Amino acid sequence: MNYVFIGAHPDDPDILFGATALKLARKGHKVLFVALCNGDAGHYAMSREALAARRLGESRAAAAFLGLAGYEVFDTHDCCVRADLPTRERLIRLLRRFAPDLVISHGPNDYHADHRATAQVVQDTAYLLNVPLYCDDVPVPPAHPVYAWCWHSFTDPRPFRPDAAVEFDSVYDEKCRLLDCHVSQFHEWLPWSEGMPVRDPAMLSWEERRAHLGHWLERFRAAADGARDLLVEAYGEAGRTVRYAESFEQTPYGRRVSPAAFRRLLAGLTP
Repeated sequence: MNYVFIGAHPDDPDILFGATALKLARKGHKVLFVALCNGDAGHYAMSREALAARRLGESRAAAAFLGLAGYEVFDTHDCCVRADLPTRERLIRLLRRFAPDLVISHGPNDYHADHRATAQVVQDTAYLLNVPLYCDDVPVPPAHPVYAWCWHSFTDPRPFRPDAAVEFDSVYDEKCRLLDCHVSQFHEWLPWSEGMPVRDPAMLSWEERRAHLGHWLERFRAAADGARDLLVEAYGEAGRTVRYAESFEQTPYGRRVSPAAFRRLLAGLTP
């Protein structure tokens, strides 16, 4: 099966879907990551041009680590993602060529304007993907994909509803190594933006780097707690003690499947 995660920035797919992507790729499925901007504003010292080139290299390193089918990075400037016609049409052509079974993106409620615009433009593709005379240079795929939102903690106007959950305690180290591919973000920009010390990762042992990277994964404890019943259903009694999980909500857009089929889809099983 084919899976695509469409994020606003390079590293959004990794933090929000990286563990599930790793498990799916190991099962032989094709996984594509897409970033709708080049991330050229996410730093405190580098030039935008140099940062964009660096982040593209980091994305390629992440793709190689995960065994992705690809990591597409659009050339839009950071903080400038828009749910406009050019972006929509570029995405529709990309999705038709890749023919995903599942499309995942940000939820519609988020602190970042780029995330919200990404959620909107991805939602806008859901129906139009199946309109043959729109972007008619690329044929519609044989099957319409399911659409999903990834976990978020925002509660206004309503909280996230977990419909499927994938534990990543078993691949926690691998997820840390995935984040470690994005040095400019997880070792430089994000610590600086949160008032934390910025330390050169080359001077740290892997255990120290792993402990630092774990800070950015603590949010997924809440994702696991919010999907506890689903984790027990998926993993039996072991699900009661899962600490970290990526979870997903099926949207009302695209192809609708039963709750059980949606959970099987995230597990890499035929719905």
